Amino acid sequence: MKIVAQIKDPVIREMELFENKFRDSMSSKVALLNRITYYIVNRKGKQMRPMFVFLTAKLLNNGEVNERTYRGASIIELIHTASLVHDDVVDESNKRRGFFSINALWKNKIAVLVGDYLFSKGLLLSLDHGDFDLLRIISVAVREMSEGELLQIEKARRLDIVEDVYYDIIRQKTATLIAACCSMGACSVKPDSEEVETFRKFGEYCGMAFQIKDDLFDYGDQQIGKPTGIDIKEQKMTLPLIYALNNCSKKEKKWLINSVKNHNRDKKRVREVIQFVKDQGGLDYAERKMHEFKRLALDILLTYPQTNYRDSLELMVNYVVDRKK
Repeated sequence: MKIVAQIKDPVIREMELFENKFRDSMSSKVALLNRITYYIVNRKGKQMRPMFVFLTAKLLNNGEVNERTYRGASIIELIHTASLVHDDVVDESNKRRGFFSINALWKNKIAVLVGDYLFSKGLLLSLDHGDFDLLRIISVAVREMSEGELLQIEKARRLDIVEDVYYDIIRQKTATLIAACCSMGACSVKPDSEEVETFRKFGEYCGMAFQIKDDLFDYGDQQIGKPTGIDIKEQKMTLPLIYALNNCSKKEKKWLINSVKNHNRDKKRVREVIQFVKDQGGLDYAERKMHEFKRLALDILLTYPQTNYRDSLELMVNYVVDRKK
């Protein structure tokens, strides 16, 4: 059995029911919107985020979920999808998971409006049922995702990033949504319990490891859906690069900053930067840090009794760092 199917197995019934509820949560009286949301739903990814919601809820509630769990998963997926649609506009990207993006097919104006519509549907889904605790979790995540993206843009302009700021960026930009999934799952079945914060931390550590793994792909040789060196071209300061900058001579640092700032479109120069970062031990260091975050996540998980839900979450944590794309 493939690893993702293994992870999904204990929540397969919930995931099937969720897909119907999620499709319903997107519906509109506007035919154009329904056409676009149908396109989105039929090109979904692995749906790891809803799986985090259901597995956490079932782990904490003797294998049971409730309607709030389904709403929590739908809220997460609506907000996540909205952010992807907006990201493709911001990044001027024409492809998403191998398919044409919304902005490529329907242009930027429609894509922005569709993203706004999905955001509002996510917020209304919680408001309409009085799920103010779930609304708070997702609202904090949306705020942090926006701040993280803007902080990254600000730092890319000056290239003055230190390791702690990098962790702030990836915690807000990536980890906060996975943290929201896990705290949403906990909150849906155990509102006002300590578990809501415990699983927020668990999700955050998973998300940190996930983003560092993504950073490492920029230096790899595998075909992973994004070309090698794309982060350097976009002047994104990733952990391997930060480590290399902080552990080289003044002359090398000057060359490195100049390369990233002024020669990021030169393929030969980008290859030289990638090799330099590898030679400085940047990849090894980032891998060590990634495994530290993985260990922190597993330390939380292993305090709970062994069940197939815990096993799946453990598989998920390992999959985050072992995946090939």
